[in-house]
Parts: sequence; C-alpha cells; structure tokens
Amino acid sequence: MTQVNVFSGALAHGDEAKGIAWTHSTPISDATADAHTEADLGARWQLLDTPEEWAAFSIPNHSEPDGWTSSVVFEGMHCAACAITLEDALRSVPGVQSAQISGASHRGQIVWSAKLTRPSAWMCAVERFGYKALPANDAHAHALRRDEARRMVWRWSVSAMCMMQVMMYATPAYLSEPGEIAPESMHLLRWASWVLSLPVIFFSCAPFLKNAWRDLRERQISMDLPVALGMVVTFGVSTLGTFEPQGPFGTEVFFDSFTMFVFFLLTGRWLELRMRDRTAGALEAVLNRLPESVRKRLPDGSWVLLSVRRLQVGDVIEVLPGEAFAADGLVLSGQAQVDEALLTGESRPLARQAGDRVIAGSHNLSGILQVEIEQIGASTRYAQIVSLMESAAVSKPAMALMVDRWAKPFLLAVMLAALGAGAYWWPTDPAHAVMVAVAVLIVTCPCALSLATPAAMLASAGALARSGVLVRRLSALQNLAGIDTMIFDKTGTLTRDAFEVVRIHTREGVCQKQALDLAGALARHSLHPVSRALWSKARQQALAEGRLPDLETLTMHDVGEQAGQGVQGVLRCSAQEDMQFRLGSSTYCDAPLRAGHHLQVSLADASGWMASFELAEEVRPEVARVVRQLKQLGLRLKVLSGDGHAAVAQVAQAVGISDAQGCCSPQQKLQALQVLQVQGHKVAMVGDGLNDGPVLAGADVSFALGQAVPLAQSKSDFVLMSGQLDVLVSAVQRSRQTLRIVRQNLWWSAIYNAACVPLAVVGWLPAWAAGLGMALSSLGVVLNALRLSKALPDVLAIPDSAHPSS
Repeated sequence: MTQVNVFSGALAHGDEAKGIAWTHSTPISDATADAHTEADLGARWQLLDTPEEWAAFSIPNHSEPDGWTSSVVFEGMHCAACAITLEDALRSVPGVQSAQISGASHRGQIVWSAKLTRPSAWMCAVERFGYKALPANDAHAHALRRDEARRMVWRWSVSAMCMMQVMMYATPAYLSEPGEIAPESMHLLRWASWVLSLPVIFFSCAPFLKNAWRDLRERQISMDLPVALGMVVTFGVSTLGTFEPQGPFGTEVFFDSFTMFVFFLLTGRWLELRMRDRTAGALEAVLNRLPESVRKRLPDGSWVLLSVRRLQVGDVIEVLPGEAFAADGLVLSGQAQVDEALLTGESRPLARQAGDRVIAGSHNLSGILQVEIEQIGASTRYAQIVSLMESAAVSKPAMALMVDRWAKPFLLAVMLAALGAGAYWWPTDPAHAVMVAVAVLIVTCPCALSLATPAAMLASAGALARSGVLVRRLSALQNLAGIDTMIFDKTGTLTRDAFEVVRIHTREGVCQKQALDLAGALARHSLHPVSRALWSKARQQALAEGRLPDLETLTMHDVGEQAGQGVQGVLRCSAQEDMQFRLGSSTYCDAPLRAGHHLQVSLADASGWMASFELAEEVRPEVARVVRQLKQLGLRLKVLSGDGHAAVAQVAQAVGISDAQGCCSPQQKLQALQVLQVQGHKVAMVGDGLNDGPVLAGADVSFALGQAVPLAQSKSDFVLMSGQLDVLVSAVQRSRQTLRIVRQNLWWSAIYNAACVPLAVVGWLPAWAAGLGMALSSLGVVLNALRLSKALPDVLAIPDSAHPSS
C-alpha cells in the first residue's frame, strides 16, 4: 500500500477552526496511486492558489510587482542530477522566473510571477516528473523525512534478512567440489534463492526502480538509473539461469551478489539520510520555532485561542513558560527568562520584563508574559533570519556547480562504459559479460562526487548557525577560506553600538537645549548609532524637564539621509517660513573641526553652523583579542571609517590595528577596497552602517553585525546575530577546515573511481563488491563532512604557524 499525503494548502497552524484538514493520509494501492491524472494533481494543490495562503511558504519579491519567492521541500530526489531535472521542470512552467534546488538539503527556492502562474501549476510540473513537492513548513517536512526513514528501515531490513538466507543457500556452491552436490539439490537451492530475491527486487529495490522508470519516461537521467539497471540485469540473468539451467546464463546465478549489493546500497542510503537530517538540524531548529496557536486578549478582557496567522499588530497575547513567542513585541506585564540562543547566538538566558522587547522564535523559560504585538509575518526578525537561512540552504558553491554541470554527462559516460565492457566480454562468456557491465554501472555511480561539496558546506553552515553566524551564501565559505585582508568599520563595529553626548558647543545666541532638541528631531529619522545617541539624549533631557510631549511634537518634514554624510530636513513653523536643518559631519554642515579625540557631529541651519556635539564611544572589550587572533591566522587588518582621523586613529591604536583611515566617504571606502583587490588581495569587510552597503557588496566576503541596518545585511555574506566579533575567528578557521574537507572528499571520490573502474572493466570486481564500494564511498564522504557539524567552541586554539595557505 502507498501512503498518499494530500496536502491541502496553507501551512498555517491552527486553521483547523476553519474546518479545513491540512493533511491526511489515505491508504490506496500502488496501482491507484500511479493512476492519478493531472487533473487530480491540480485539485490537490488548488487551495495553495489562494493569495492568503502564499505567506505561509512564500515572501513577496519587492523587485518586481506580483513577484513571489517560495520555499519548497522535495521528496524523491537523491543527487545532483535530480536537482538539475527539477530545476529544468520548474523553469519550463510559464511564469517561473528561476528555480534553485540543493541536492544535499532537498530544499528549493522558486521565484514566480502571480500574473502568469500559481503554485499548483509548478507543483504539478514537479509531480509529472515523479517527485513530490511540499511547501516548506518544517513540521510537515520533518514528518515527511520521518516516514521516509521508516520506509527505508523496512526496505533495508527485508534486504538484510533475504541476503543472509540467500548467502546461506549459496555457501554450499562455493565450498563444495564439483559433483559433491547433486544437480537436483543445486537446482533446489537456486529456486530457493530466487524466491527469497523476489521481496528484494519488488520491495527493497522499489525506490531505485521507480526513479529509473521516471527517468526513462521523461527522457532524463539520474544516479538511480545505472543502479536500477544493474539490479534488474543481475536479477534477470540469475532468473534465466534458474529457469533454464542449460541456457547461456545457466552456468552461474548471482542472487547472492544481487541481495548483497542491494543491502549495501540501502545501508549507505539510510546512513546518508540520517547524516543529512543531522546537518539540517540547525536550519530546522530555527525554522520550526513558532507556535501553532496563541492566546489573544479580547476587548472584554477574556482570552481566546486562535491561529498565529490571525495575529495583527496591536494585539495582546499571553505567553506561558515553555512556549515560543509568535511575533516581535513589547512586554506589557510579567517577568521571565528568555532563550534567544538560536536567533542571536546569546547562549545565556536573558531577563525580560515590562518595557522590554521580545523577538519571534525565542522561548519563554519562566514566568507568564503579556506581550503587545509590534511586528508580524515577514517583518519580524525571525522571518528575516528564516529567509537568510533558506537562501543559504539552496545556494550552490562554485565547486558544487561544477559537479552539477558534469553530473549528467558523467552518468551517460558510465552507461556507455558499462555497455562497452559488456560487449568486450560477451564473445567469451555472456553471463560474465553481463556481470562486468553491472559492476561498472554500480561502482562508477558518482554519488560520492555529488555529495562531496554540498554535504561539507551545509554541515559547516549548520554549525555556524548554532553559534550565531548566519551564512547567506554557501559560496562565501569557499571565498572566506582564501582571504588575506580584513577591513573593519569603526562605529558600531569596533566600538559599541552606543554613544554618550559629553559636550555641546553652540554659536552665539543658540542655547544648548534648543540645539539638542533640533538635533534630536532630525536624528530620530536615522538608524545610525550616533543619531540614536542624540535622540536618546534629547529625550532624557526633555523627560527630566517635563517637556517630553513638546519634543515629540517637534516634527521634521522632507527628511533625507545622505550615506556617510548626514541627515537633512525641514521644520515647518507657523510664525515664519520653513526652516531647513542639516545634521552630520563637519564638512556636510560647514562646521569648524574642534581639537580632541571624541567623535563630533554638527548641526547647521540656513545661516550656517549652529552647534557641535562631542560623543564618547567605548571600544568593544573583545576586539583586541579578536585582532590578535586574526593576525595569528595571517590576516592583514585595516580600519576604514567616515569618522574623523583622530577618533579613528585612537580606536585603531587601542585595538592593535596600525593601518587606519578616517574621513572616508562610501565611495572612498569602495575605492580603497578595490585598490587592495587590484593588488591581488582577497578582502573581507566587517561593518554595520548604512554607508557600509557599497563596500560590503564589493568585498570578496562580507560580514554584517546582527543589529546592522537592513541594507547592510542585504549586501553581506554572513550576519553575526549576536553582534559579537569573537565568532569572526571561528568563522575563518571553520571556512578553512571546510575547504580542506571538500578537497579531501573530491580527492577521495576521484581516487575511488580511478581505482575501481579498471577492476570492474577487467572483471575482477563482483557486483556485490561494487555495491559495497559505492555505499562506502558515499558514506565516507558524508561522515567526513559531518565532522564540520560540531558547534564552534567559544575560543579556538590558533597555532603560531597558522596561515591562509595552511
């Protein structure tokens, strides 16, 4: 019997109240399952075509009207060739603009236009090729993999039991001398082996045979095709030898080899499945953290249980101990310890009470909290993290793309080589020729080669995610291993993301209170740390003097921010004409530059300079240690900042960086980076501000801190969710280790094929040994990659001889 999962659409939790059963399983026969028409497939996904359901597994593509990017989990794929087949099938659907699928994580991202297509159209296109697609709700994906693992164990168990029994029947033929066993007894042993091989060919081999039939029907090719051909040919030749002992294939039967290599292949597949689940653990741990339902407070003070998707901004929910927060919000009442480890990298529980903010996906460890919802859906920090991790899970490094390009041609070459080897041996011994061809088909199947790069990259990305480093592009791990220079921004990167106003200078006739109010009114429109400090200082002063409402009504209009320079806006006054103000660097405001090492920000109006504010900043306590460790890794360090030369030089000297440059505009930062790249350096950039966007995009590798503005994060390859720089050292070391393991995997795959193919061609490698070799090669690659899945330690030991080339 086949379990057909009928997934009716949205992945929203708790919508059972609408009377919709989101999933159910109906036992039907295999024949009935295969008889589903395209109309049946379309009906199965029709509920996904409602726009209200798209938000559960898709995000709007803001670069194009009516564009969406959907995350999908695929069932039935095993290799790089499967991923290529799926991508081709999806791109052939009108309205699908791009499709990117990872053969290692079995996840994909599909970019499509709602004007031209609907999810049901491209999901049916996938099913016509014999695969199944599920919107990436990880509760369902986890259940899917659990069922897949259960079926795999059953198939493996049947093959193991039958193999042992068949080997028992084959042993007398190997140990006895000619004539010791009567022909009738030998024939009976063959018949018994044939009967025991039937469950193996029809049950244990079913996934391989089904995928091979799909390939033939759709004129595609995957790694299951040569394997299935080997299985069918071996069983068929042995069956002919059993039914016609005097025929050309009656000399020997190969049921023992057949059952053994099926057993070995299934063992490798099952272990590979287990390893893949482990490497995907970090991704799922983040993706599957929202609750299914929440308790919302009604206007009359009562509470009602409802789906998390029905929440709106302004709703008040109750979060009990042990529950996850469903959205970003403000704590109204209660006190609790909150676990934000998987989202920020902060391993210690954090105290949250009235007035504090909590983020979606974090867990309440103690106490009952009432939270007012401030952000929901795609606007939450949790959704942004999910989007980053899903993009990383389907991205393909350069090495993996190269393997993907060669996967199908290599498989065709394998089949031609098997055909050639069989033709060469056929005149001598047809039965031996067939088994030689089978051995070539199986032993050269490039499963290990296709797993070599993505398995290592995904394992490493998972470990980094558990340590608070989100990898936006897997190719960045490869690039990071080769860097020799790292550039730091200063404000908010080397220094804490907080400033304190220590001194205010004003022109004659302007009081400090007035200057601070005007500066705060402009600064509240900017996310820059200096702007936040000025707005915070203005609020504190106004609150102390009892005029906070007056300050908050002081509104600037037509506000615009010029990256790396400052902010300008217009204050509309009733008694006189509108007044224009500028807040920013001394150059931007035509202000005098005062002596001193503090950061200076100026305010100007139409008459010129009005005031200057001196702000003190604190160097992050971990920076000096991080700088020392990065130098030990052989990296050249540099500081580029838009702040004054004196302030930049002071911070750089304090942390141990000798090469520092201040007063840099965004264009000057980018030019300095490009000069290093022209000289042959591989450069990484670490920043967090709006003016870091261009240089982050231009660097070979880029890091953005977790509190960075969205533009900086969108241009970066890595996001440091904790905001701590310690993980930079770990990330560099892990990237180098990842590249070493990828190279080891590729070399192992190449050596394995180079050694085994000649043995198979000359007939020295039986089918069972070929199956064992194929299973062990794939398993070895995955086990080697799994070493990277261990979480990063807080401080890694750095050898004195560490160098990028090591």
